[in-house]
Amino acid sequence: MAESNPLWPEAAMPALPHDSAHLHVAGLARYVDDEPELPGTLHLAFGLSSEARARIVGLDLDAVRAFPGVVAVYTAADTPGENNVGPIAHDDRVLADGEVVSHGQPVYLVAAETRASARKAARLGRVTYEPLEPAITVEQARAAGQRIEADQRMARGDAEAALVAAEHRLAGSLRIGAQDHFYLEGQVAHARPGEDGQIHVVSSSQHPSEVQHLVAHLLGRPSADVTVEVRRMGGAFGGKESQAALFAAAAALVVHHTGRPAKFRCDRDDDMIVTGKRHDFEVDYEVGHDAEGRLGGVKLRFGGRCGATMDLSPGINDRTMFHADNCYFLPEVEILSERLKTNTVSATAFRGFGGPQGMLAIERVCDHVAARLGLDPLDVRIRNLYGPGRELTPYGMTIEDNIAPQIIAQLRETARYDARRESIAAFNAGSPVLKKGIALTPVKFGISFTTTHLNQAGALVHVYADGSIQANHGGTEMGQGLHIKIAQIVADVFGVSADTVRITATRTDKVPNTSATAASSGADLNGMAAWHAAMAIRTRMADFLAGVFGCAADDVRFTPGGVIAGEAQLSFAEAARKAWLGRISLSSTGFYATPEIEYDRASHRGRPFYYFAYGAAVSEVVLDTLTGEHKVLAVDILHDVGRSLNPAIDRGQIEGGFVQGQGWLTTEVVEWDAKGRLLNHSPATYKVPTASDRPKRMRIDLWDGANDKPTIHRSKAVGEPPLMLANSVFCAISAAIAATAPEVRELPQLDAPATPEAVLRALAGMRA
Repeated sequence: MAESNPLWPEAAMPALPHDSAHLHVAGLARYVDDEPELPGTLHLAFGLSSEARARIVGLDLDAVRAFPGVVAVYTAADTPGENNVGPIAHDDRVLADGEVVSHGQPVYLVAAETRASARKAARLGRVTYEPLEPAITVEQARAAGQRIEADQRMARGDAEAALVAAEHRLAGSLRIGAQDHFYLEGQVAHARPGEDGQIHVVSSSQHPSEVQHLVAHLLGRPSADVTVEVRRMGGAFGGKESQAALFAAAAALVVHHTGRPAKFRCDRDDDMIVTGKRHDFEVDYEVGHDAEGRLGGVKLRFGGRCGATMDLSPGINDRTMFHADNCYFLPEVEILSERLKTNTVSATAFRGFGGPQGMLAIERVCDHVAARLGLDPLDVRIRNLYGPGRELTPYGMTIEDNIAPQIIAQLRETARYDARRESIAAFNAGSPVLKKGIALTPVKFGISFTTTHLNQAGALVHVYADGSIQANHGGTEMGQGLHIKIAQIVADVFGVSADTVRITATRTDKVPNTSATAASSGADLNGMAAWHAAMAIRTRMADFLAGVFGCAADDVRFTPGGVIAGEAQLSFAEAARKAWLGRISLSSTGFYATPEIEYDRASHRGRPFYYFAYGAAVSEVVLDTLTGEHKVLAVDILHDVGRSLNPAIDRGQIEGGFVQGQGWLTTEVVEWDAKGRLLNHSPATYKVPTASDRPKRMRIDLWDGANDKPTIHRSKAVGEPPLMLANSVFCAISAAIAATAPEVRELPQLDAPATPEAVLRALAGMRA
């Protein structure tokens, strides 16, 4: 273990409430839509494509322009700069230009005096199309040879030879559905004109710097003329990493042409139609194993539906490959990834960024092997864990911090897994209609952006003469508690309470060139940057006070009881004022770049992650075999957050992530029809988990251990890894289905999400 930094506490940080909790409860937390509207503010709406793939041969917007309240209508020809909001390939048009590539693609933009006028007018445009044959499904895209980039292969050893030599061999498939982000606050942006062509955009975005740059390119302006501000988001989950730029760009375009403020608050139905989802996958696997369930040769093929443009699909599909091992050593392995281009809205970032799909696939493999051999799936999992002499991942990174075996062993005991499994077997033997299932599944999630240059962050800290502190950083607050963690980190440096520190809105004119708040790295990156900024000020203050009071700088201590300098003791406010009077700079920037990471994408080899976050969950379910409905009865979680920055926030993230993962795997259906039209685009047709879906009993424990790596306060990331703990729910449902025919020794053909319809199909398959 690396040496501890003596300036960091050896115990976990206190469990403080979210910094905006009191505002949330009182309804006083301000979001983009709460910002005061300046006189003359215009409201916006898109005219959307009715075709999934077609050439535009005619566009009649006279009725739109004539609608009462409409001020202007814009098309692709009205973009002064680059007509693009794509983060990588520059293939995401703000407004369609000559063709449409997905149903619901924006074709024109309406600016009106009211939101209602804009939305009504947007439906009146007459677009003449020359329809082309769309590829909607993975099979259609594969047959047409449509890909957003070349297929990728990650391999070690000779998987085919290992399959041939294996004692046992099996093959299977799994279909994994998409998921809508369903954030409480929809996509929204509010743009205001400044002087000399400058624009200020208040956006609900996880990536303000990217919005800044894309808006600047759209308008043909330098980035310095565009300021993007994010105070908070009402949820994001990845859906506002790249997708928020479209709405900010539309608002900025209207400001550019009219000189008036412009606001785009997207309707929920339009939001769901226009914005991307979690990638859905078709997974095929072949596995060789011995009589004890130890894996030999493994071949996995992931066919990902990426949608019509590139968006972030390369990195997302890469991460599916990275996490196809989860906690398991695969001695001879081949992982193939197809990035298929379909005429559906482009899939995008979603909590886990492709990792959940990879993990679910290998958990399915473990369940399949156990079913064939008549073994407890947990025993198969344990026999295949990484361990001594088995530490190398398929991409060549050595596992240095493997605590999965200890976490599994502890949870197995505290959750009484073995006794409950026996009790469930007895229940199932005497219950012809209701069947129970239980599963324990682990998580090993790599922490860092796999695009190396994104692993950097900046911060700005001011100490005022009265001892109050203001901090700004490049991360964004979407409800996950990042701001309170940063406040605690800064407060700890100066020995003051967290309420002394005011975290201000994220702004591109305060901290430039920031990375998205994503990859679970918000606290890791921005917390360390803020720590460096605060430490720079503290060092200056200590040097100054040492001179004033005649002691060594090392003898100046910042404690909760005040600042101690030799024999003198004064409050932090007194120390700050004394330093100001002494003309000491009390402002500093801070910067952090994650060390020890490098990755060669061409060969799929390297160290893409700084460390791994671990966890495990036991889920118990009961299934009604007549209706296909299930209920999650109990969940026990043991999760690794290192030395917690804030146990209350971390527990909330674990619970929320688990329930969101449960929704992805059980209730949330995203489906397009044969013409590429989204069928589930409102709360009436899309079922997110509700309070009644939460497990009746849910126990969450934090693993007691610091991070091996010198992260901020030895903590670990917590945003994404808990979502994958919900794999245990899917595996438990599968076990309950298998209990209807225990003599078969076969895994039910259950696809995700395990809706009642999917469960009934799997039950029919077991009977057959």
